[in-house]
Amino acid sequence: MGIPVFADSAIVIFAPLCKAMSRVTGKSVIALQEDGKNYGDFLLKTIDTVKEQFTEDEFKLLKDEAEKIRDIENKLTMIEKKYPDAAQKSSDNDMSMPSDNGSTGNFPSFEGKDLDGNEIKSDELFSGNAVTVVNFWFTTCSPCVDELSELDALNKELSGKGGSLIGINSFTLDGDEAAISEAKAVLKKKDVSYRNVYFDSDSEAGKFIENVYAYPTTYVVDRSGSIVGEPIVGAVTGKSQMEKLKSLIDQCIAADMK
Repeated sequence: MGIPVFADSAIVIFAPLCKAMSRVTGKSVIALQEDGKNYGDFLLKTIDTVKEQFTEDEFKLLKDEAEKIRDIENKLTMIEKKYPDAAQKSSDNDMSMPSDNGSTGNFPSFEGKDLDGNEIKSDELFSGNAVTVVNFWFTTCSPCVDELSELDALNKELSGKGGSLIGINSFTLDGDEAAISEAKAVLKKKDVSYRNVYFDSDSEAGKFIENVYAYPTTYVVDRSGSIVGEPIVGAVTGKSQMEKLKSLIDQCIAADMK
């Protein structure tokens, strides 16, 4: 497993805590990731600040997990300093398995809203596009945020081919107002224009998200709602990842024209 995936996993493992910390502190954790400091150290400091809001067992669990994050980041820093080319090489490694066999199942149907409150139905969304790219992310996932600009550019490219891209921020499920506000702030900062949607966590699509084990993860969906190939796991900021994603997109569009 390459360094970027390892780093992503460290954050993904801690996703529930990130959300809890954002709610407790009233601040978006992502802003504190941008100063280059150790994320685990930040979490430890934050947990200690609000420790009275947790039971003794909860506090111990959160502290132990934050220490794991800190140790992982320290090891990553050491590796990247010793092998500066490792991170770039890892981003070009295979992190997904595009398939030539076409559909690999149906994307779960959903009825939800975009972050501005407009209703969204998956059947109308998918049927209205030759291809729909669905990107799963969350607000405090640094690799997720890093790829937003590339995804926005891709959405603009898709609009000229009869396709579109949507984002699904896992923190915003069930219409969590605080999470929606934080997500919108990040999207605005990144000057992202494509739609982001949410739906109920107990819906079919909500349960589907429970099986998304790494972030970001991106799916390609055809007009009938079928998933094309395998998901792209990891950020598409690397050349190899973006090429794989575009290959699936082209495959989907070609099939739609038959």
